[in-house]
Parts: sequence; C-alpha cells; structure tokens
Amino acid sequence: MDMNSLTIRLIREDWGRILSSLVARIGDYALAEDSLQDAVVSALEVWPAKGVPRSPDAWLLTVAHRKALDRIRRGATIESKADELALWLTQHHDDPEDTELVIPDHRLELMYTCCHPALEEKSRVALTLRALGGLTTEEIARAFLDKPTAMAARLTRAKKKMSAAKIAFKLPEPEDIQLRTDGILRVIYVIFSEGCHASNGEMSRENLVNEAIRLARILCGLLPDHHEAKGLLALMLLSDSRRRARRGADGKFVPLEFQNRETWDHARIQEGVALTKAALQAGATGQYAIEAAISAVHAQASEFALTDWAQIVALYDLLYRQNPNPVLRLNQAVALSYVRGPEAGLALLSTIDGESKLQSYQPYHACRADLLARLGQREEAAEAYRRAIAISDAPEMADFLEQRLNAIETI
Repeated sequence: MDMNSLTIRLIREDWGRILSSLVARIGDYALAEDSLQDAVVSALEVWPAKGVPRSPDAWLLTVAHRKALDRIRRGATIESKADELALWLTQHHDDPEDTELVIPDHRLELMYTCCHPALEEKSRVALTLRALGGLTTEEIARAFLDKPTAMAARLTRAKKKMSAAKIAFKLPEPEDIQLRTDGILRVIYVIFSEGCHASNGEMSRENLVNEAIRLARILCGLLPDHHEAKGLLALMLLSDSRRRARRGADGKFVPLEFQNRETWDHARIQEGVALTKAALQAGATGQYAIEAAISAVHAQASEFALTDWAQIVALYDLLYRQNPNPVLRLNQAVALSYVRGPEAGLALLSTIDGESKLQSYQPYHACRADLLARLGQREEAAEAYRRAIAISDAPEMADFLEQRLNAIETI
C-alpha cells in the first residue's frame, strides 16, 4: 500500500471519532467538518513527505483545532467560541502535533445529531455517511445516483437546518431516547438496503453494505445493552453472508433454493446467530431481532429442504401482529407454502390481494406466479410472471423470471 493510500485509510478509519470530538468542543457541526477537511488536506501534503505521525488522530485533531480558530478569525463567525479555542491552543501550544491525546468518543452524540427527526430521511442518511463513515460527497452522490453538485447542496442545506433548528449536540432526553435510537437504526438499515438492492437496479454494492455493518458495530459498541441494535447487526450479517451465493459463475441470479451453501460466509453466520441469540435471550422482540431470527433459521439449515419453515411462519406471524404489513404476509405466504402446500400459500396471499401498492411490487407477482406454477396452473402463472418481469428494475432478476416463464411455457 503506497503512502497516499495508507494516509487515506487512516483518515477514513478515524474520521467519525475525530469529527465528533471536534463538534463536541466547537459546538458547530459545519465549522468542525470544514476544519477537519482542512486538516486532512494538510495531512495529505505533509505525511507522504515526513511520514505518518506516531498518533495520526491526535495530529489531525490538533491541526483541525488550529484550522477552526483560523476560520473564526477570518470569518468572524461564532465569536463566542473564539476565546475558548484560543485558550485551548495556548494550553497546548508547545505540544507536538502527534502527542498522545485522550480523545473522547462522542460518536453516539454525532449519530443522534445526524439522524435528528427535523431532517429529511435522505439528508439523515447522507450526513451519517459523511460524518460517521467519512465518505466524500462524490461517493455519497454515487450511492444515491445523484449529481455531486446536488448532493453537496443537500448536505449544505442539512447543515444549515441543523444550525437554524438549534439541534443540540448531545444525547436525547430519557423520554426521547428510544424513538431517536430507532431513527438511527432506520438510517443504518436504509444504507444497508440500498447496498443490497441499489435504486439503479444493481443487485449489490458491497461498499454500502460494509459501511452499514461498520456503523452498526459502532452503535453496538456505544450502546452495548441495546438489543435491537444487536438484532440489526445480526440481521445484516446473516443477510450478507449469502451475498456471494446469489450470483452464479455466469453472473445470473441464483435463488435461495439453489444456492451453494458452502460458499456462504460461515464466520458471519456464526457471529449473526450468536448476536440473535443474545438479543432474544435478553427479551428483545423488536422488528430487527425477529427478522434476524428468521435469517438465522435459513442460515442454520444445511439444505433448503431441511429449513424449519414452520418456525419461520410463526416468526412472521409475530412480526405481523406488531406491524400489520402486506409485505410480511407475502413473505409468510412463501414460508407457509412449504409447510402446508402452495394452496395454503395462495389462500394467505389472497388476503392481501386488494392492497393497491402490491400491484406495482414485483415480488408479489413473482410469488404468486411461483405458487400457481407449483399447482400446475400454467396460464395464470405465466401471466403473473409477465407482470413481474414488466416491473422488474434489476436486469438479473428479470432474466431469472424470464427463465421461469420459459420453463412453464415449454411444458
């Protein structure tokens, strides 16, 4: 790894911790981020020539503080902070830039700030990727298929909104903590979902998936007793453990039934199952913990035919009682079809046929087509496959459904 690559990796790994410490001291997110960016530019100029300092995070924090004071003096902004920063610099004037510093970890406060409900969901996701992940504006723009200028404008608006709304950089009040933490979990899962099923139709973007898992690990470390955080991390690990098996050697989509389970990431499965058990044994009954339990059942089956479908049906029923949702019934209908036959699956599916939003939901038509095909109702199955293909965004999925359609039409 060359020096520039090493420098960028070190900066990326420490970005969230350093930025959160800066925001905690300065009290202004935008100023802290701009000052840290200035420090990063200095690092990219200095470190390749002089070598990476003994304490890269301390070097960045010290330089960023100095950059912040420079910005305040030049711009005459947030004057109330100028004296405080000046005092800090006086106290540490003789310290070498790479001196060992104890940097407080304020990443949890930063997560709550970036995921504040006053901000739009897309802005919450973008800020989280920027602040905690250290992703560039260009990288975030690519994740959402936006132009970099549009994403830069969104981030700027979000930071102005944070300032205008006086969003405090602190932990929520006790009565708000559960709702606000749920918001963080939601943002992380949106990042993961976008990575798994990108809005441009790609089947997977590994960088976003890994970033979501990394953020969930940080959250679990900061909130070790939050069992839904464990459930979310478990769910993502278990789902991602099958990523390599979802494509064949020809690049085509491979459904769960025909995946080579030897290619599953068994280290992730082991960790995900352990986290799921820990969450459930502690009494967790939230959405993520239960969905993780469903994924764990799939992951622990040595072959498709040995899956404990009855347990999956029961888990979906528990989820549905908490949050009545037609998509949950759809997934439950698939599982039920392997317990009591495709007729039972179709009967359950019929209870949500009237949901208008399902008419534009590809998995609904694909599920219905599969159940009809298994019953030998080829004409109805073919029509359902055609509807699924027509509204499929992912080329790999459309190709797979075409194969299923061709198979029943040639019988």
